[in-house]
Amino acid sequence: MSFLGIDLGTGSLKVAIVDEDGREQAVASVAYALETPHAGWAETSVQTWWRALCEAAARLPDGLRREVKAIGFSGQMHGVVLIDEAGEAVRPAMLWPDTRALALLDGWPEPQPNPVAPGMAGPLLRWIVRHEPESARRTRWALQPKDWLRVALGGVVATDPSDACATALADPDGVWDAALLLRLGIPHEWFAPLGPSYAAAGVLSPDAAQALGLRAGIVLATGAADTPCAALGSGLARDGDALLTTGTGGQIVVLAEQEPAALKGLHRYRAASDHWYRMAAMQNVGIALERVRGWLSYEWADAYSDAFGDALGDHARLASGMNANASGGANGTPTAPLTFLPYLTGERTPWLNPAARGGWLGLALDHTRGAMMRAAFEGVAFSLRAGLDAIRASGATVTTLKLAGGGSVDARWRQLLADALNAELHAVDCPNAAPRGAAILAGIASGHWHVHDLAALAPGATHVASPRDDAALAERYARFLDLYGRVETWFDAPASREKSGHVT
Repeated sequence: MSFLGIDLGTGSLKVAIVDEDGREQAVASVAYALETPHAGWAETSVQTWWRALCEAAARLPDGLRREVKAIGFSGQMHGVVLIDEAGEAVRPAMLWPDTRALALLDGWPEPQPNPVAPGMAGPLLRWIVRHEPESARRTRWALQPKDWLRVALGGVVATDPSDACATALADPDGVWDAALLLRLGIPHEWFAPLGPSYAAAGVLSPDAAQALGLRAGIVLATGAADTPCAALGSGLARDGDALLTTGTGGQIVVLAEQEPAALKGLHRYRAASDHWYRMAAMQNVGIALERVRGWLSYEWADAYSDAFGDALGDHARLASGMNANASGGANGTPTAPLTFLPYLTGERTPWLNPAARGGWLGLALDHTRGAMMRAAFEGVAFSLRAGLDAIRASGATVTTLKLAGGGSVDARWRQLLADALNAELHAVDCPNAAPRGAAILAGIASGHWHVHDLAALAPGATHVASPRDDAALAERYARFLDLYGRVETWFDAPASREKSGHVT
């Protein structure tokens, strides 16, 4: 007996099979690219997702696939898939990095129970109603990505609190806000009924079973958003347990038994279990590093090597007093530190600024591309630290973080994260936390496990890095914050000048 977890991510789809004791038996993944047909748009065709699922499933051993008893789902948060009465996609899925609805955020005046970003389902659907009336006319259901996938496999139309509460169209418990939908002109009947993440929500259809090499009729769990699935798969089970996930974006999650108070810049959402969690959500982690790597024409191995190692060596550099990403000036003294603001898609925690943008500050002629890559790694780490600082300022004491996600494997990057975050890091021994969490939901939906078994299913975690009290790094973090504060008002300046008629 085994259980299949499917994690429908922004840049890849991953599948994992776990056995009846929660141990991973096999995993496969297929990557794909975001589509940007217009500036600020972020879309993916659902057929891209379907092909990735079929290809990933085909990479799993036949024998293990035949033993799968149930399927659970994890999916990228906030995006939306419109389908018609026949279940066909009306248009490509719109995803969380999308900023086309930036001008429509006035529909969510402060105060809000959670931060609202343009890539959430609410603003995106408001944009659809205003700008694509034909798409709106054809729409029967507006689904979250993982809910679309479950329906495509034969499951019922449903959603769970962990996804619904993050749409900006529901209360913190995930219940659809009928009054808000009416005010925004978004049809209430588009939204799926709500049920627990671990509830059964249909069975696998014969056609889907044939496409995936699975048995028809096996149970489909409702599933949950990827962040709570990763928390579940990583073993967060008690109040105060904390997790850092790094992928396309980054999230710092702290579990809570009771509903956290609303705090500006932080999200408080429902977990995949019956808990809550407080979350700092940073949009620009892997997406920023990948773009910088491409701009600098690096292969990943060389990017790490040039960013984290050089001829001087760490000890020699520290002895010389040089900053880790500073080069020598013309007079033999180090130039100012090179700072990278990673906000290529705006930012959520802590700035709540979708207009924020990124770039290098302090570039000199003698800076190398290795220095630029190092600054990019540091900038992303500093962005994560700003998010963690917001959580700490809310009263949570976070000195230890579990670590998960495909963007946190390299030991040098882990050490930089530990230093920047000033926290002990323990890598979850199961590297595929989100699909594992989805598989656990499948096991509960099929009756093999119960919610009270979750603590016992926690995987082991290995200590991988301790903070080294790096004073120079702390100074560069302070400079990072200062520089962001100095340039923040500039981000909106072109738009403001255009509105006032002063563009030249």
